Amino acid sequence: MVELSVRLAGEGDRAVVERLWLMFQHDMSEFWGGLPFPDATFRSERLQAAFSGADSTAYLFTQGDRPVGFAVVRGLAEQRRVLTSFFVVRGARRTGIGLRAFQQVVGRHPGPWEVAFQDGNTTAVRFWRRAAETIAPGAWTEERRPVPSRPDLPPDVWIAFAVDACAARSAGFRAGRAGRPG
Repeated sequence: MVELSVRLAGEGDRAVVERLWLMFQHDMSEFWGGLPFPDATFRSERLQAAFSGADSTAYLFTQGDRPVGFAVVRGLAEQRRVLTSFFVVRGARRTGIGLRAFQQVVGRHPGPWEVAFQDGNTTAVRFWRRAAETIAPGAWTEERRPVPSRPDLPPDVWIAFAVDACAARSAGFRAGRAGRPG
């Protein structure tokens, strides 16, 4: 099994996560039809909030000393957490890192969760349905919601599930011990 570390991204990790963010936004631009700004960056409000807001945070995934991905979570002070961004670099995909990182991130924040993705991203569709079934076997829902302020885009797909506190406290957070969506 590939070594994986999932940790809260601190200020010292910010530059690394910002570079990963550019890769993530580049990948996602295929689905929302966006181009980078003239300086080759993309919108990053969600990422900036993760480093400055009390209600969101970023996680960095590493394999040894190599960054392999990140996650941004918001709603930490709310009843329902939202995984607003999740990315694994192409060279680390299909190794199990994504699913293990996802399990570790949600396992740290018990309760109801939501994850959005695009129907046109067939890889994401397969991954998120498998991830939901791993975390909450038979106890997750899926719905389509319009993208706010973007009537030109197809609706996002939202998956909802819950992770119970007992499962989250268990050593290593074993998959499949999750609660029903709230």
